[in-house]
Amino acid sequence: MSWWWVVAAVVAIALFGLYLSMTAGRLDALHKRIDTSRLSLDAQLLRRSSVALELATSGVLDPAGAIVVAEAARDARTAADEDSSGTDRADAETALTQALSVTLDAEEVAEVRSAPGGSELLAELAASAQRVQLSRRFLNDAVRACAQLRRQRLVTTFRLAGHTAWPYPVEFDDTVPSALAAPSS
Repeated sequence: MSWWWVVAAVVAIALFGLYLSMTAGRLDALHKRIDTSRLSLDAQLLRRSSVALELATSGVLDPAGAIVVAEAARDARTAADEDSSGTDRADAETALTQALSVTLDAEEVAEVRSAPGGSELLAELAASAQRVQLSRRFLNDAVRACAQLRRQRLVTTFRLAGHTAWPYPVEFDDTVPSALAAPSS
């Protein structure tokens, strides 16, 4: 009888070790997904600020709106260049979103669309704003899944996350201006 207990214990320990190994692998994959999503979001934010700056300097916006958008886009790029991943960057990106929303009302969008090259710039800005939304959503979904896994008792007890920093979601206003989101007629 003792022989069977030894075999059962070895099998149980092996299965438990396999479970821990698979969980650690899943956790590692989630951390890689977070890193990839964060890089993608950074690229999309840079693209959005570049297109906004291009729109502001193209001469198709009214001068006051162009100044507001250009300053907000420069601030967003400066926050990205300084590698500030905290509240400074989120505040700068929120300010850019708000500047675009205030400047690009339905009347202004109609004027920009009638200008040469304006409709292409607006289409590019709308597409980049939508990609920012998607990238942020993917990142926050990965962070949520990783945090949920890291809260499990076995993961914390056996320190399966190692010394990896706790992932935090990225929160800022990334709404597409309503005049851009509306289909052009």
